[in-house]
Amino acid sequence: MRTEKQVYDTILNFAKADERIRAVTLEGSRTNVNILPDDFQDYDVTFFVTDMASFTAADDWLAVFGERLIMQKPEDMALFPAEEPGYSYLMLFADDVKMDLTLLPVADIDAYFTWDKLVELLLDKDGRVRNPPVPTDGDYHLQCPTARMFDDCCNEFWNTTTYVVKGLCRGEILFAIDHLNEIVRKELIRMIGWTVGFERGFDFSVGKNAKFLKAYISADWWQRLMATYRTDSYAHAWTALEQCLALFREVSATVARRLDCPYPPYDANISAYVARQKAKYGVRAD
Repeated sequence: MRTEKQVYDTILNFAKADERIRAVTLEGSRTNVNILPDDFQDYDVTFFVTDMASFTAADDWLAVFGERLIMQKPEDMALFPAEEPGYSYLMLFADDVKMDLTLLPVADIDAYFTWDKLVELLLDKDGRVRNPPVPTDGDYHLQCPTARMFDDCCNEFWNTTTYVVKGLCRGEILFAIDHLNEIVRKELIRMIGWTVGFERGFDFSVGKNAKFLKAYISADWWQRLMATYRTDSYAHAWTALEQCLALFREVSATVARRLDCPYPPYDANISAYVARQKAKYGVRAD
């Protein structure tokens, strides 16, 4: 694997030599002093260019960055259309270096610095950026909830629980698992994150997809959270759901106390509904 210096030299030497590239920025974890570096960190780089079409017309210019194992161009895909502005090349190279390179028009540079604060200016040929920002992950810090946010989280969790139950009772396990994974557990993790904030402050991040959450919660909570991921049968999916409900009940009661707000009635109503449907339909065989 190339060293960090070798990668940056390749990027910046190419940018300096090409008149179409007027500025270069770095985004993501490599700008975040709170993230321990490792070999899997992407190089998230943006080129601000004068002529987008001359770059996107062909891909041969990308060879300078190395031999690619695979590349994805989100803006050139029909099944997975891009959601971000610009034109991107997501590249994994033969030496295991990963680079996500985005092209943006030079005219977007001022707006760009309002999109994300976790950014570092690497090159500015024209002195367009008069006050280069200091990278900060402040936009990703835990957010202290309001009573309304707390209620919304509880409502979403318990309301979507009924969809998981419906899928399990109907024999539609993929439907059930999808709602458990995509909504129910995400609200559980959100609620757990709030407890971390109340204990440790709301001035830091638990990482993308809560990847650092384990470091901030008890071993008991972590083991119980992990137990909600086994859903490879109807019996296991029911157990995972019930584990989610029990843990959410405990965690949300803690947040309610910290906010000094009432614990909503969704728990009692929907827990009774879950028990009633499970008793009525039973647990399907695999």
